[in-house]
Amino acid sequence: MKSDSEIVLRRRELIAGLGALVLPLTAYSSLAAPMQSVTPKQTEGPFYPIKWLGDTDWDLVRVKGEAAQAMGTVTYISGQISDTTGKLLKQLTVEIWQCDINGRYRHPRDGRQTKPDLLFQGRGRVVTDDQGHYRFRTIRPVSYPGRTPHIHFAVSAPSGRRLVTQMYVRGEPKNRHDRLLNSIRNSTLRERLLVDLVPADRIETGALAGKFDVILPA
Repeated sequence: MKSDSEIVLRRRELIAGLGALVLPLTAYSSLAAPMQSVTPKQTEGPFYPIKWLGDTDWDLVRVKGEAAQAMGTVTYISGQISDTTGKLLKQLTVEIWQCDINGRYRHPRDGRQTKPDLLFQGRGRVVTDDQGHYRFRTIRPVSYPGRTPHIHFAVSAPSGRRLVTQMYVRGEPKNRHDRLLNSIRNSTLRERLLVDLVPADRIETGALAGKFDVILPA
C-alpha cells in the first residue's frame, strides 16, 4: 500500500503532465484564426470620377430620369468589408467606377474615339451596413486596349483611412497579360482580386453576380 507522501507525489506528477498538455493546446488555438492579409492595393488610375453630383447611387445601370438602361450584361457585385482581425466594418464608404460597354469612362480626360453610353452611370457610392455589407448593380466589366476587364474600388473609413484596389473577372484570357494585375507577384494575393461571375437569374433574368470582399488594415 502506497504511503501518503507517494500519493501526493503522484498527484503532483499528474498535474504537471496536464499542464504540459495545456500549453500546446493554447498555442494551437491561437493559430487557429490567424490574421488575414490586407487586400492588395491597385492604382486609382487616371479616370477617378471628378464629379459625384447627380445620380451616384448603387445602381449604375439605370440613370434617374431615363426610361432605358445602359448596354451590357447586368451584374450584381456585393461583398463584405472587414479588417485583418475579422472585425466587420460598418458605415464605410465604398466607391466603384468603370468604363461602359464601349470602353469609355465617364471622365473628361478619356479621349478615346468610341461613342460613350450616356445611359451608364459610370460610378457608384454606397455605405456599408452594420454587418459590413455593400451591393452594386452594374454591368459586366469589359476590356479596352491595354487592360483586361476590371472594376475600380475605393473603400474609405470616417477616420480618413482609404484603400484603392481593382476587381477582376476570373477566367478572362487577358488577365495573363494585364500589367497591373500581374504586378502582384504573390499568386495567393493576386487570387484575392479575382471574382467568379455566375448566372443570377434568381435576382434578375440574364444577370450575373459576384462576391468581392475587401480587407483593410486593423
